[in-house]
Amino acid sequence: MRSRIAVLASGGGSNLQAILDYFSSKGEQRSADVVAVISDRTGAFALERARSSDIEAVVLPYADHGALEETLVSRDVDLVVLAGYLRLLPPSVIHRFRHRIVNIHPGPLPRFGGPGMYGERVHAAVIAAGIRESAVTVHAVEEEYDSGAILAQWPVSIMDGDTPESLSRRVLEVEHILYPRVIELVLALLASNTITTS
Repeated sequence: MRSRIAVLASGGGSNLQAILDYFSSKGEQRSADVVAVISDRTGAFALERARSSDIEAVVLPYADHGALEETLVSRDVDLVVLAGYLRLLPPSVIHRFRHRIVNIHPGPLPRFGGPGMYGERVHAAVIAAGIRESAVTVHAVEEEYDSGAILAQWPVSIMDGDTPESLSRRVLEVEHILYPRVIELVLALLASNTITTS
């Protein structure tokens, strides 16, 4: 039986597309299906990506915490995947889906995480710090921004003359490779009861 994934996205959904492409490339042998894409923004292109793939697209205002939990529970979701979702999840959702929520961050955690650290802000901070290497980080989601256990980290070299925009492009390429594979691994660990959900 295939695992059921819900993807939460606030924007364009390029990581969503990478996830869809990765699992669909495996055909009938795939281990998971994306069953819903949920956004807090009606204009998020991620919703259009979902519709184009015949996946349920749901818009939920951020303030309606109960609706988010109910949407996930009613669709029998095994794993909640944040893909450019810019909101802090309510504690009730985190508790209900303990150890079953993952996020991707475009920089090395924990140093370049926390409130307000997303997108090109992360890349600007990394470049300003003068370090030679950034990273893509996949982590478990807890109550605080970017605070969960790190599940995977892939280094991205910072080149001379890099700008937040140029670094962002290279980081995004790595995100599209890393995230679907980590999701698949987490699902395998959940299925084998290697990760407990209580």
